[in-house]
Order: sequence, then C-alpha cells, then structure tokens
Amino acid sequence: MRFILRDFEKIVCAVLFLGMTLLGFTNVLVRYGSNFSFAATEEILTNGFLLLTVFGAAIAARRGEHLAVTLIHDLLPKRVAQVVFMLSVVLSVGLLAASAWFSWASLMNLMDNGMRSYALGVPAWWYQAALPFGFALVIVRYLQHAAEVFGASSDV
Repeated sequence: MRFILRDFEKIVCAVLFLGMTLLGFTNVLVRYGSNFSFAATEEILTNGFLLLTVFGAAIAARRGEHLAVTLIHDLLPKRVAQVVFMLSVVLSVGLLAASAWFSWASLMNLMDNGMRSYALGVPAWWYQAALPFGFALVIVRYLQHAAEVFGASSDV
C-alpha cells in the first residue's frame, strides 16, 4: 500500500501511456489495414495527454525537477536563497491551488450543463474529473519536495 501512495502518479502515468500507445497503434493498424478509422481515438488521446501532463507534473514536483530559472537564486547568500525558495513555494502552491479550484469549477459546470463529448457522446466531465485531484497531488508532491529541501538545508 505504501508503494501506491508513494508512487501513485508514476503508476497513473505508466497506465495512461501504455493505454494511449496501444490505442494509437491500434488506430494506425485499423486505418491502414482497412477502410475504417477509430475517429474517437483522437478524443481519448487528446484528453489522455492532458492527464499525462498533470500527473507528470506531480512526478517532476516530487523530484524537484520542475522548470526553474535559478541563475539569480544560485548567486544569493544562503539565507536569502532560502527566503526566495520559500516565496517560490508559496506562489507555486497558490497557482496550483487556483488551477485545482478552476478545474473543479469547470468540472462542476460540465456536470451541470450536461455537455457531451463530440466523438463518443459520453459526458464531457468524464475527461475532466481527474484534473482537480491531479493539481492537488502536484501541490502535495511539491510540498514534500520543499520539506525535503528545508530539512536538508537545516542539517548543514
């Protein structure tokens, strides 16, 4: 159970990527092997890429591999660099919380208006359901990384 909690986003990304690869490959085989096409695969793959991006961001946040420009940060004295890092954590968490909030509001809007997807005709909110939770997971992983950075800097 601990493995699932520790590596949840890795598992989600692996399953998504495997499913998307198989779906895309099947679509190519069917398209070139017959006169048919799985037109709905575009809809599934597009939304799969969205989820892959969000859960991949959680992996990067946990490892501290998110995009950062550290030129000035690296030149600062240690105490000032810690303050700048803490400011970046607060601002990043705020941005991620806003993203989670707005994706939740979008999800509620899709559920309320009954919009359906264009190719499969399934409720459009199905594709959006994991986004708020994905952003929340990025927050958790980013805070875990920040705690490790502060723990390591206080040991020195």
